[in-house]
Amino acid sequence: MPERIKASPADEGFRLELLSVLPHLRAFARGLSGRPDFADDLVQEAAIKAWTARERYQAGTNMRAWTFAILRNHYLSELRRSRRQTDLDEGVAERMLVMEADQEGPLHLGDMEVALQKLAPERREAVLLVGASGFSYEEAAEIAGCPIGTMKSRVARARADLARMLEGELGALDIKPRKTG
Repeated sequence: MPERIKASPADEGFRLELLSVLPHLRAFARGLSGRPDFADDLVQEAAIKAWTARERYQAGTNMRAWTFAILRNHYLSELRRSRRQTDLDEGVAERMLVMEADQEGPLHLGDMEVALQKLAPERREAVLLVGASGFSYEEAAEIAGCPIGTMKSRVARARADLARMLEGELGALDIKPRKTG
């Protein structure tokens, strides 16, 4: 049986801090991608990249912001790679694979997930960083690599778009209001 390597105190502290952000990374990845399986792959890859680059992380800084930036960059790389590999229209494919839910009601969590996926990618990312993940505008702007004013604008527009979609006003985005019982 191989001898177990003893982690240094710094590595153990990093490991514990990294483990604490994994649920937040997963929520962010699910919001970005809209697919739980792909989100899990994104989180796993981000965790591996973070662990590999742990010497570059400065203890006491924001681990969540650092790992979110890693995940975001990997997600964007995967999108670029998948677009090069296929000419499939993602919108058409998504509509072919989506089934209508059987449950009825005025608003479900599923409605929010569908509405989030209908947002422009940069707006979805902005509202997920600020609204769902709790980052400040400054932190979110740093993660996304844009000016703070751009981040504020994206969040405001995303929130307005979501409100209209959930109220059934954006028919052009193929959001259908649910029938109430």
